[in-house]
Amino acid sequence: MKIKDWDPNLKVRLFSEAMMNITFWMFFPFLTIYFADEFGKNKAGLLLVFSQIFSVIANLMGGYCADRFGRKRMMVLSAIGQGLSFLAFAFASSPWFHSPWVGFLSFAVAGVFGSFYWPASQAMIADVVKEKDRSSVFAIFYTSINIAVVIGPILGSIFYVHYRFQLLLVAGMVCILLGLILFKWTRETAPFQRMADPSIDGKWYYFLINQLRDYSLIVKDKAFLLFILAGVLAGQTFMQLDLLIPVYIKDMVKTQNLFTFGDWSFSVRAEQAFGIVLAENGFLVALLTVFVTKWMSKYYERNVFVLSSIVYAISMVIFSQTHLIWGLIVAMAVFTLAELMGAGLQQSFVSKLAPEHMRGQYFAAASLRFTISRTIAPLSIPLTVWIGYGWTFLVLVILALFSSFLYWLMFYTFGKQSMKAGA
Repeated sequence: MKIKDWDPNLKVRLFSEAMMNITFWMFFPFLTIYFADEFGKNKAGLLLVFSQIFSVIANLMGGYCADRFGRKRMMVLSAIGQGLSFLAFAFASSPWFHSPWVGFLSFAVAGVFGSFYWPASQAMIADVVKEKDRSSVFAIFYTSINIAVVIGPILGSIFYVHYRFQLLLVAGMVCILLGLILFKWTRETAPFQRMADPSIDGKWYYFLINQLRDYSLIVKDKAFLLFILAGVLAGQTFMQLDLLIPVYIKDMVKTQNLFTFGDWSFSVRAEQAFGIVLAENGFLVALLTVFVTKWMSKYYERNVFVLSSIVYAISMVIFSQTHLIWGLIVAMAVFTLAELMGAGLQQSFVSKLAPEHMRGQYFAAASLRFTISRTIAPLSIPLTVWIGYGWTFLVLVILALFSSFLYWLMFYTFGKQSMKAGA
């Protein structure tokens, strides 16, 4: 499906959200460094865990709100709320007022609004795109985000250190502008649905309770439970992309030359080094996702899942053993390969695990591996204070290797379940 044939809602969103995403990624990857410097690694890690709990709840409620109040309304309110939060963050980092606590609170509130925006934005695509074309439309939006991940950190590595206030100010204004654009040039797409029992379904907490009830199915399916546990352990590795890795680079990487040509050289500081490796990740994901997915589809899924976790472990070893920019670039290439190996196959495997009449519930519960990972992963930052970087990376290596074992055990269990079902 070509972009010219898209619903006007999606055309407006593609370009306006791209503008917002580039601005966002100019400063977001560096915030872990900021909070670690301001609060110390111990407190920063615990605060980030705390902030994620609210985002998790907001994400669960976001789907209910998108259905109950409409996609457009939630997206407009979320974009404007996020923009106001960034403006408050900018004020807390301004030349006239400096408060890390106000900055953190603003960051947490912005995360909540972002969690409300996501389900509504995905539902809108499903509302206006035929099922046969949805995968291609989702892929284009995904590619757009990864292009922002390439461009944003590169620009951020140049401007963030000296112009954080200005970046946050621009980000706030861009988010508010996005909200106004959505309000002016998009229409509501949510189908009208009458609640079956307003006295129950109409309660604001019903959707959250229903989601938690759905998640209880993971204890009834051993293979699915192992899938979740393996995903959570592997997630402790790939969630470090904007947590441990930027703090590690900030502390351990000194200013060094990236290129040298005769008498001319291009040197980079720690923040710029992180911007480069993060942009590398986004570039490789945008460029190679389809290729690697097709490549991995030729092999038995068990081997791909197990090998992906092992490659994650190898990337953590390389990160821990180098302070050189080119060593970090190699480590990130290995890290990205691990990310791409399983990315294209995990969703299709969930459909294999799920009984047809429970497929929606299984996909909802499968997101737990990201939700729990995102909540626990910031603990790696205080861990570096308690046991040091070397041991922290070793813990991540062990968790990744253990996840590979759980993936193997999951396929063994799934095979036994399939044999019993076929008997």
